[in-house]
Amino acid sequence: MSARNGGQDSLLKDLRKQVTLLEDDLRARSESVDEYRERLTNEYTRAYAADRTAATYESWRDERVTQVAAAWVLGCVFVRFCEDNGLIERAWLAGVGERLKDAEDHDATFFAANPEKNDRDWIVAAFDHLAGTNPTVAGLFDRRHNPLWEITPSYEAATALLKFWRRVDADGKLIHSFVDDDLDTRFLGDLYQDLSEHARKTYALLQTPVFVEEFILDLTLEPAVEEFGLEPVVKVRDGHGVERELPAGLRTIDPACGSGHFLLGLFERILAKWRDEDKGADDWALIRRSLNAVHGCDKNPFAVSIARFRMLVAVSKSVSYVVRRMSRL
Repeated sequence: MSARNGGQDSLLKDLRKQVTLLEDDLRARSESVDEYRERLTNEYTRAYAADRTAATYESWRDERVTQVAAAWVLGCVFVRFCEDNGLIERAWLAGVGERLKDAEDHDATFFAANPEKNDRDWIVAAFDHLAGTNPTVAGLFDRRHNPLWEITPSYEAATALLKFWRRVDADGKLIHSFVDDDLDTRFLGDLYQDLSEHARKTYALLQTPVFVEEFILDLTLEPAVEEFGLEPVVKVRDGHGVERELPAGLRTIDPACGSGHFLLGLFERILAKWRDEDKGADDWALIRRSLNAVHGCDKNPFAVSIARFRMLVAVSKSVSYVVRRMSRL
């Protein structure tokens, strides 16, 4: 990622400001827009009656608002990363060099064809485009689970968000560039931890240092593979007492995966082992086997989004490895 204008620290600081601005806007809309107010009030009433929360409505609502604001900012980060690293063909929100003009021309064409729409619709169109590139990518913007769709920002807030991404410095260069030849997504771990002070305190967010991740995987994954191999056969007994055999394959899970450091470590190690184990196999098959071995979950929605995105990029990097290897044949 570009180090221009403070690099990652500057990006994090600026994104936290964007989350705060969106929180204020979304909180106001949660009260002024009947649809949102009624939906949130009814959901809170059900949650309180079922003992799923003991918080006041205001506290409960503010937590939801934070999740929605973070989801809008993260959705833009995902699009921007893909734009700047050639993972999608056209620029939507912004871009480095001529790509910024391409993004502006792109939305000008959109508004010429849809004069009744606004910058919020354009940002949503960018999300929909990214979601449409692949069924797995679509999970990043799933309307059933992503809090992004619970409350939409006002037209004015969406315009301000789009302008934020298109800011340039005194030399006319984009302030926040995501260009990275290595497709390194670890910076997203810092976003996970520090994007929202409220979320950090509520969920006790803290990303795992690399040396801790590697140490734990050395003590867990490595002996497991040594003992059971990459395709262990496991028998389980279901709720009816019937024993059945699961499809062969190693299975791992991080039950509190956060931004996905362990998931990426697991995927990379398991894929490397498969490449050593089965040198004649199609590499796509090995990537799929490795992905099938890695699972994670977390109670924080934007942590799950970050982990999912990082896994997708990890697969893209693996594909790049395949292309590089084929180019040498």
